[in-house]
Order: sequence, then C-alpha cells, then structure tokens
Amino acid sequence: MARFVGFYPCITKSVVVSFAGAAIAVGPVGGVAAAVPRSDGASDQIQTAPGTSDAPEVSALSWTVTDVGTGKLLAAKEPHLRLAPASTLKTLFALALLPQLPASTEHTAVTADISDVAPGSSLVGVKEGTNYTVGDLWRGVFLSSGNDAVHTLARLNGGMDLTLARMQTTADRLGAHDTSVRTPDGYDTPGQYSSAYDLSLFAKAGLQNPDFRRYCGTKSALFPAAGGPNSFGIQNTNRLLVGSHGVEPYPGLIGVKNGYTSEAGNTLVTAATRHNRTILVTIMNPQDNTANAVYEESRELLDWGFDAAPQALAAGQLRGPSSPAASRHPEAAHHGAGAAQASTSGNASSRLTRHLEAAVALLGLVCVPFVLKAVRRRRNRPTR
Repeated sequence: MARFVGFYPCITKSVVVSFAGAAIAVGPVGGVAAAVPRSDGASDQIQTAPGTSDAPEVSALSWTVTDVGTGKLLAAKEPHLRLAPASTLKTLFALALLPQLPASTEHTAVTADISDVAPGSSLVGVKEGTNYTVGDLWRGVFLSSGNDAVHTLARLNGGMDLTLARMQTTADRLGAHDTSVRTPDGYDTPGQYSSAYDLSLFAKAGLQNPDFRRYCGTKSALFPAAGGPNSFGIQNTNRLLVGSHGVEPYPGLIGVKNGYTSEAGNTLVTAATRHNRTILVTIMNPQDNTANAVYEESRELLDWGFDAAPQALAAGQLRGPSSPAASRHPEAAHHGAGAAQASTSGNASSRLTRHLEAAVALLGLVCVPFVLKAVRRRRNRPTR
C-alpha cells in the first residue's frame, strides 16, 4: 500500500494532464452557434470555401456552387435540405439508364408506354404507332422534359420497378443519401425527395458521359429525328441555355436540366465552362416569385463561381454552419423540414455531450488539489 501511495502523485499528475487535454479538446462550455431552421425547414446561413469572397445572397431555399474540375464545393446554402426535385430528378434517371439502352435501338410506341403518365405532366408528344429511336426519346427527356418519353424508356429498360431500383442503387453508389426515388420523372409523389448536394452529384457524374453531355446541351431537334408526317420541332426549355422568355443565354453554358412542379417550385441544375474551368450550380425553390428568378439567380452564382474558383483553398471545406446528410428514411417528409429538424436536434445533442464532458473535466481539475492535500496528510501521519 505504501508503494502505491508513493507512486500516487505521479498517477495524479497523469490524471490532471488527461483532464486538461479533454477540456481543451472539447472547447469552451459556452453556447455554440448553429443554424436555426425557419418554419419551412431552411436557414439563411451561407457556407463558403476558405479564401473566397462572400457568395451572393439569392432567394432559393437550397443551392450549391461546385468547381467540377477540382471537385471543390465553393459555396452552399442548406445543401442537404430534402426537397421535391421536380424534373431535375431526370438527371438521375438518365445517369442510371443511358448505359443500358443503345441510342440506335428502335421502338414503335404502344399505349402501355404512356398509360401511367401522371395527369398534368410535361409531355414531348410520344404517339402510339410512331417509330422512335432511343436517341429520339432521350432528346424528348432533356429538351421537352417529356414524362411520356421517360415512361417509354422505363418500359424499354424492363419496367417501372426495375427502373426505380436502378435509380436508387445509382444514387446510393454515388453517396447521394438525401435522395429517395418514387418516380422516374420527378413528378410530385409522397416520399420522394432529393437535395441540391445530391443533384450536383448526379450532374457531375452525368457530365462524364458523352451522351448525357450531348443531350443536356442540345438546344433544338426534330422529334422524331427521322422526319415524316408525325415529326415536329422541339426546343430545350432551359432558358439560360437557349435564351428565351426574357432570359439572356449564359456564355459557355453546357446545359443540364430544369424543372417545375407546384410542390417543388422551380429547380435548376446548370453547368458552364469558361477558360477551361467548369462551374456547376444547383438551385432549388427560389422564394422570389418573378418568372425568371431561378435562371437569374443561377446566373449570379455561376458568375461568382468563376471569380471564386481560383481563390478556393481546400476541396470540400466550407466556412460556416454545415448541414451533413442524415441517413435516408422512406417515411421522412420530402419537403425537408423533418430532416432539417433532425439535423438541428442532432447538433443540440452533440453540443450537450461536449458540454457534459467539459464539466466532468473541470470538476476533475477542481478536485485535484483536495486529493493531493489528502495524500500528503496520509503520508505525514505517524505510523503506529
């Protein structure tokens, strides 16, 4: 016992060092700044990469700016907020099915191809008895956002169930954990959602595919391309690509995909190249109600991205509050509020844990002098 007491001061010093280290690692016990969700599940706080100027403030609930060449996320607002994606989900559809369906494959449309297209869907005009190539149908998807073309391709792929499973598998493989697929075309459906971050993953992967890149940047085409009595011209509905409805075309725009539904509002994924640098912007649900807000806000973010990209210091590191993706739950509200609240709750729990650890460390430090004093008294006590 005497031998243990003799060594005890050394042990005590180790304990003191450990407590001090824990207190330093945990940081101050005071309040920690965190993004506070609004009633619609979003926050106004913007994250930017180190070394860059402040990103412009736009009205969209969620958005990202990415340097495609380096993979750097330059700026974001609520990048993991789960929202209805509208037709921007067709980027995932194309990513999953383009490798499965050769463009030259011919198909004569039948009633079953389009029988389950939701009423009110955007259509390119697939007609029963008309012969199309798979390439025709992809142009119908990208230019006219035709849900009838999407459903026809899904049947050619082996049916709806196989198509949805392939889309979800593709999303999971890319690490797009904010995405739950319920339709192939992005039409409003309970339990279906994605995020600006995930849509940027789909676009980045898609731009590596020459077919995807060609289709998403096509401004106009004949549908079907072979001509004939049933053919007609179609134009890309991405106003930033073609320049229409009062929107000036963006220089160097590659394209990608726009969308709109009553629940999602306007959504847009755009990419442009300038001086051998490609910037990708994803915008979801602008709160500005003017007709071209989604395009003009994308323009602002693209401009900022080209200016900011050379100054970004570290890939994937953002300055400001983060919103890490939660694991996907099919029952989660696809409007995103539930996910945002869960994230906030998780942050609060994490902060509480850190504060408790700090309190224990401080308590240990406070007790050390009393322990040392007790040990000295014990060692100085006369032996009997």
